[in-house]
Amino acid sequence: MRRYQPLLARLATAAFLGLSVAACTMGEEFQRGYQLDENVVAQIKKGQSADQVLASLGTPSTVSTVGNKSWYYISQRSRRTFQFLGEQVVDQRVAAVYFDNGLRVERVAVYGIQDGKVFDFISRTTPSGGQETSFLGQILRGTNSFNPFGT
Repeated sequence: MRRYQPLLARLATAAFLGLSVAACTMGEEFQRGYQLDENVVAQIKKGQSADQVLASLGTPSTVSTVGNKSWYYISQRSRRTFQFLGEQVVDQRVAAVYFDNGLRVERVAVYGIQDGKVFDFISRTTPSGGQETSFLGQILRGTNSFNPFGT
């Protein structure tokens, strides 16, 4: 029995390491946002009231900021192949319900990941227009216009 103890210890270590690596490589899939059912979205017809849309689809993920005339139901699915790597967006869908001035459905559209660029809903940052410069670049830009005599 003593003869087999080093062999058993090696086998147990190899099994433990194998299971650890397998656990790290098991992929995960994440579903965020509204659970978009295209059959329910297809039942929304032109002329329906906002209350009927709320009853069918529920509360929207977000609404347009001007006039509350568009409602958006956002769904995103991402996948992570390794535990230590970041996620990659696999699918993103936005169901948009557009209303007229009387809050009646004007049209409904479903946009997919192929229709636009993937954006981060959480960052709450607005990209600025123009040239992006570093902090050092901004400091150096101001030095060439310095005039100590004020003329």
